[in-house]
Amino acid sequence: MSFLRLDHCNMNVAQELYIKKETWDLRLDLIGSSCRLFYDADPLKIVRAEGQYLIDEEGKQYLDCINNVAHVGHCHPAVVKAAHEQNQLLNTNTRYLHDNLVEYAKRLSKTLPEKLRIFYFVNSGSEANDLALRLARQHTNHKDVIVLDHAYHGHLTSLIDISPYKFRKLEGQKKWVHVAPIPDTYKGLYRADHEDPATAYANDVKKIIDEAHNKNRQIAAFFAESLPSVGGQIIPPEGFFQKVAEHVRTAGGVFVVDEVQVGFGRVGTHFWAFQLQGKDFVPDIVTMGKPMGNGHPLSCVVTTKEIADSFTATGVEFFNTFGGNPVSCVIGLAVLDIIEKENLTDHATKVGNFLMKCLNELKNKHPIIGDVRGIGLFIGVELISDPENMTPATEEAQYVIKRMKEEYILLSTDGPGMNVIKFKPPMCFTMENASYVTEKLEEILNDLESKKETCQSS
Repeated sequence: MSFLRLDHCNMNVAQELYIKKETWDLRLDLIGSSCRLFYDADPLKIVRAEGQYLIDEEGKQYLDCINNVAHVGHCHPAVVKAAHEQNQLLNTNTRYLHDNLVEYAKRLSKTLPEKLRIFYFVNSGSEANDLALRLARQHTNHKDVIVLDHAYHGHLTSLIDISPYKFRKLEGQKKWVHVAPIPDTYKGLYRADHEDPATAYANDVKKIIDEAHNKNRQIAAFFAESLPSVGGQIIPPEGFFQKVAEHVRTAGGVFVVDEVQVGFGRVGTHFWAFQLQGKDFVPDIVTMGKPMGNGHPLSCVVTTKEIADSFTATGVEFFNTFGGNPVSCVIGLAVLDIIEKENLTDHATKVGNFLMKCLNELKNKHPIIGDVRGIGLFIGVELISDPENMTPATEEAQYVIKRMKEEYILLSTDGPGMNVIKFKPPMCFTMENASYVTEKLEEILNDLESKKETCQSS
């Protein structure tokens, strides 16, 4: 068996590693084949990371444009220090009093509307969304759920059932699940030139509710990502959530927003993406995950006292062995400190606006870019092969991703056509990074257009 020895530049230890092919062979032999790799024809072996960079076993450095888990930067020293120090003191469950748990809940509560004040800590976005579903059903005594088309809310069975992105490839749509059109104002049913796309999309939700009632079905919840990510980096029109909430609450349901992808200041102007809808919108339940632990498994559900009381009234205890443990909570506190001390929300606005400007300049030069949309460091670039019919340029998007990797830039695609190049980098992503990415993207688009012209002429 062959090994390399990697000396970590910021550590006093050396780690023995398999050579890349051996790691790959072992993975193919031992790990489920449905657990996919990025760049599966030639996957990367990443052994170290820092800030917005991932580093492979040969020391090659890649600019990470998609890892929204390492929210404040890979291996941020303040996060590492906090975890290390708490690990030396105590890590146990929440059946004992501990300051870290209540302090973290207190700090999070200051970022949220006043009525959202009861917290449940768990370990992943999937666990958070599953618990949100339980809370909604217990509070309303209803079962049915409305979701947006192409939504993804997690990998648990309960969440596959409410994730069109997944269930359409599996057992199909359950009778208690209702799918509403995704509020896409670029190529959806109601576009930017519509007189009131927010009301039009909300009215479609109202129709779904009426149809459910006609079948003697009752709505427990409307589930939506504040900014649909897997759906293609969608920015819902302002006012959409308010109007949907009115319909759903009139029907006896609750409104659940999934902030797992986009919370903690990613949008720049606000700490939570649902706040983009305006001050008069307050959800009934919020789920959060990924960025809150900066790579450590940490997630949360926050709701109102009324909904929490309904959950308690079952007489069934809720307990999560690892959720809210002292190490997880001190890491969460460190992330909040870093966001504040490094002014990362303002940074996301500044860098995001600059990146949007650069990408829109590319859009004006390259017809294949149909749309550039986003806010803060949540941005999508939709590639289309036929502007008139808005045909997804799926193959071209995959070509761009492959070529960008060759330039040591990591990107991926989302959307129903897998043609939306997504940007969700660590929040320490810089103006220089944005310039470099758009420069390389332009070079690749120029090559793509040249190849297309050559094929057409021949």
